[in-house]
Amino acid sequence: MTYGWAILIIAIVIAAIFQLNLFNPYTFAPRASPGSCQIMRPNGPGSNLFVSAVGPACTINEIPQYVGVFPHRSAVNIGSSYFPLTGPRSAFAWIYYQGEATNSSGMYYSIVSYGENGAPPGVLSDLAVAVFSGGAYVGFGGWGDDFYSINIAPNSSWMFVGYSYSGGPSNTVKIYMDNKNMTTNLPSALNTVLGSAEIGERGGPSGNFFSGMISNVQVYNTSLSANEVQALYQEGIGGAPTNLQNLVGWWPLNGNANDYSGNGNNGVPTSGVIYTSSWTSGYSTP
Repeated sequence: MTYGWAILIIAIVIAAIFQLNLFNPYTFAPRASPGSCQIMRPNGPGSNLFVSAVGPACTINEIPQYVGVFPHRSAVNIGSSYFPLTGPRSAFAWIYYQGEATNSSGMYYSIVSYGENGAPPGVLSDLAVAVFSGGAYVGFGGWGDDFYSINIAPNSSWMFVGYSYSGGPSNTVKIYMDNKNMTTNLPSALNTVLGSAEIGERGGPSGNFFSGMISNVQVYNTSLSANEVQALYQEGIGGAPTNLQNLVGWWPLNGNANDYSGNGNNGVPTSGVIYTSSWTSGYSTP
């Protein structure tokens, strides 16, 4: 009887430790503090001369201290002075999607968007999750030219997601999710118009809000190569950007919504956005 109670108590303690995520190797791992890696542009925002990454976390790739939490109907609004408006572009982020698994009517939940929704076809660029009756997918959207290709499982793990768009005349889009990727050609060139840029919501009045956690958002005004994307993925959730000359914006969401690309596109969180240090469950090194 005594042994039985002892075993029961031990089982309860072990279950509590698992519940607190204390067996996760990242729980006590060294973490990068907010702003411990920044991109310096000596000639000011928008310049690509003598650009460099400065700070201890730029080479160590420690996991971030915080990530952004986006409950439903919350977002980060961003200035758009140096966002790519035409031609090639790329956008990448780490996400933990906690939204719907299926939706019979179909919905789009934006991770990062720039341009203005509700305008003629081909004016919005989007990295988003699309939810249909067949499941949830990660992909690239342009008002009237949405393309979603790779199925994801909500509430399962952190995922590295993004797209690389070549621009015209080929209009090739490659969608990435961790080590998976898929390529397609859009029917027409995708250009954007100057409008609101946001993290966690599709631009304009649509209100397509993302639900879950987001970290390390990076936007480029070039189509990143497969090797560059692979390097970003291998760096993990705390990795610094690649191709600094073409980096438009970098929002680690490590305790704030500041843009560390050197372009000054700092974000302004709406009510509801918070930053948590208890995010490591479901994350593993690539």
